[in-house]
Amino acid sequence: MLILDSIAEALATQGWSVVKSFVPPDLLRELGDEALALLRTGTLRQAGIGTGQRARVDPEVRGDRTLWLDPSTATRAQRDCLDALEALQHTLNRELQLGLFDFEGHFAAYPTGSFYRRHRDQQVGASARVLSCVLYLNHAWRAEDGGQLRLYLEPSGAEIYRDVLPEGGTLVCFLSERFWHEVLPATRLRLSLTGWFRQRAVV
Repeated sequence: MLILDSIAEALATQGWSVVKSFVPPDLLRELGDEALALLRTGTLRQAGIGTGQRARVDPEVRGDRTLWLDPSTATRAQRDCLDALEALQHTLNRELQLGLFDFEGHFAAYPTGSFYRRHRDQQVGASARVLSCVLYLNHAWRAEDGGQLRLYLEPSGAEIYRDVLPEGGTLVCFLSERFWHEVLPATRLRLSLTGWFRQRAVV
């Protein structure tokens, strides 16, 4: 597919990619409705930072609520989305030899005014996460709504960045180890399906 090839080409040349209309409109609407329903029923939980004994909730760093996807209990819409991501995985492994093994992901909801401070997705002491992916589930998002993903383009985290508006259907991919990024506050609820392609753990 041309869209998958374009993602692979962008990752090969600059380490990040932004494409629109990654999934069909009907699937996008179903995923957004599911995320909203899970938020309203309290199924999405306040996300934390850190791992193991250092794990904690800190709304001054991160304000989203999440629910991890479980392929064994996935809805049809979730399964269709995971299938689309699996097709991307196969393309990237074929074209870029990234050795991507599986995908872990969750729904994420950022209430009005919440944010996620600058960070990288590859956890300290772990190298399994290779590629970060964010699929936005928002309807009719406007520039004045805010909520941009700010992707810092220099590995040092220098103030050279690209802001991506969280428009529904937009998929952002970037190398997890390389890019610092943050989520800016929005003036309305912001929904996404966020995850990571991983390599096999080295033992």
